[in-house]
Amino acid sequence: MVVHNNLGGSHTVSKSEQPTQIRRPRGERSHSGVFQSLLGHRAELIFALVCGLVLAVGWLGPKVGLMSNKSAFFFLLGAYFFGGYFALREAIAKIVSGVFQVDFLMIAAAVGAAALGEWAEGAFLLFLFAIGHALEQYAMTRAKDSIAALADLAPDVARVRCGEDIQEIALDALKIGDIVIVRSNERIPADGFVTRGTSAVNQAPITGESAPVDKRPVEDVVVTRANPDKTSAEHHVFAGSINGAGSLEIEVSRLSADTTLARVIDMVSSAETRQSPTQSFTRKFERIFVPLVIGLAIATSLSFLVFDETVADSFYRAMAVLVAASPCALAIATPSAVLSGIARAARGGVVIKGGAPLEALGRVEAVAFDKTGTLTEGEPKLVDIVPNEGSNEEELLSVAAAVESLSDHPLAEAVVRDASRRLGAPVSPATEFSSLTGRGVSAIVKGKPVHIGKSDLFAEIPGAPIPAGLDARAKDLANCGRTTMIVRHGDRYLGVIGLMDAPRKAARPVIARLRELGIRRMMMISGDNQRVADAVAGEIGLDEAFGNLMPEDKVVRIAEISKSGGVAMVGDGVNDAPALANATVGIAMGAAGSDVALETADVALMADDLETLPFAVGLSRSTSRIIRQNLFVSLGVVGFLIPATLLGLGIGPAVVVHEGSTLAVVANALRLLGYDTSFQSNLSR
Repeated sequence: MVVHNNLGGSHTVSKSEQPTQIRRPRGERSHSGVFQSLLGHRAELIFALVCGLVLAVGWLGPKVGLMSNKSAFFFLLGAYFFGGYFALREAIAKIVSGVFQVDFLMIAAAVGAAALGEWAEGAFLLFLFAIGHALEQYAMTRAKDSIAALADLAPDVARVRCGEDIQEIALDALKIGDIVIVRSNERIPADGFVTRGTSAVNQAPITGESAPVDKRPVEDVVVTRANPDKTSAEHHVFAGSINGAGSLEIEVSRLSADTTLARVIDMVSSAETRQSPTQSFTRKFERIFVPLVIGLAIATSLSFLVFDETVADSFYRAMAVLVAASPCALAIATPSAVLSGIARAARGGVVIKGGAPLEALGRVEAVAFDKTGTLTEGEPKLVDIVPNEGSNEEELLSVAAAVESLSDHPLAEAVVRDASRRLGAPVSPATEFSSLTGRGVSAIVKGKPVHIGKSDLFAEIPGAPIPAGLDARAKDLANCGRTTMIVRHGDRYLGVIGLMDAPRKAARPVIARLRELGIRRMMMISGDNQRVADAVAGEIGLDEAFGNLMPEDKVVRIAEISKSGGVAMVGDGVNDAPALANATVGIAMGAAGSDVALETADVALMADDLETLPFAVGLSRSTSRIIRQNLFVSLGVVGFLIPATLLGLGIGPAVVVHEGSTLAVVANALRLLGYDTSFQSNLSR
């Protein structure tokens, strides 16, 4: 396809061009060579099946009189080639690097069987090992494909408006400030903000949100362009999300390599190579265990010197020990579960940066929350309107909004916004506005002075004192965590209004769900005063709240909590960065589009949606549980087979049990790819 850039030039773009590439996870086999070139990624599986076919012919041929034993030998030799080719390549590569692993044990056992003249049993061993490893690789590929599919979310090209023309250009040719045209049902090619058009955008591939998010143009393009990362959700769009029925024009705010999608792909791919504590343990275990097995096999092969048996019997049993003790299932037990867990999390809008935080989150029993923007909406709202005797709600709101409309304080903006919605009509004009720093404000409305502020203000200015009943009501509201404003118009007290950063609707059910998942202690650490923190904590069901904390105080508090066990810290990843970094697991909310949140946290909830937290915790707990199950099975099988083979269990049965356990742990791990998130929809109801 020939496309044009904004400068009038052109170049050819192939469909394979992508700005971001998935890195190959460490530990994945690479069977490059002539057979891989001819047969592709299924080469190992094809070789295993051919091994089984020629083995069957070589074993059954002489029994049914179709061929001589000499002819059958060449079929068994072919089975050795097809069954051992990839295992031998892997074993040689490991031996060259000074590592003896399971591939070496399999090859040694097969060679030993051949030395005993048991070619059919040796070929059967290689066949089961090859088919088991091929199916294991196929199963692991399913998990990796779930991650690699992220790279296919972005389209190959973007339509860019250039004056009156619309030109198609490659994604990596997009520049900040380009205007991209996105038609209905198309994938959005870049991060940016909407400048024209309205639509509902499906952001599930990026943030995990189940419902499409309505998008509309920004009010001021120049202001938004100066700080695009502060754009609200109704204006901001992400590369890889899917447009709905409307058409949109989007101004690009990030280069293709810097989009949220590109960063998620990079971090999830990197997470595959970051080992969990259990993975590190099993690798160390293998390095010690395999040489011990080789030593045990050598000792067993010499048992004819002690016991009354032939050299052949001792050698055969030694080969069976090599098979039985091979920790194949142990080697794959943890990485298969970790990879599946990370892949499932990514599909649900949660980025987990490796096996360590995945396992750690599965074990924590305490969670600490930031308040503002995490448990609450992040902006104050007018929640209480208490008219005084002789006044009414309409008069109280009208006068308060008239005065506060002249202030730029966030609380004033909340009063004006919410009062206007309730009144449904323009407020009366105010004049001669004055800010009484730390106490309140004053102005003139309808020719009379208006004072709005705390009770202390009215003790300092001339006029009637606050009525006892109204003062008591204001104190009650303050004790409930409200920011209170008493309003006096002339000599008349109109009433008191209370503002609060209201808890998210999902907060209480999320806290309840976390308790069901086994979180025993939940608390809030906040910079707000203790009274406000206690009020919010009580409303949503937290165990305790710590207020009046500076960022450095939060770090100290997290350290204290960590002494009694692991703790996860949930915040927005910006002002909570120090606390997130010092917690056992740092969890950033609303990480989509936020560089700080993505870089700081161990776990990033891409959507600004508290409901994804139970999903992340539940998935991590399921992963930890499956890892424990897999370790129990893999170690249990090895613990059973070693004495069983020493006591006479043959190579064939040992291989069946051994390879069966390997496939069992992989199948168990792959269950994580289907982890259920139905509870999230229940929380939203």
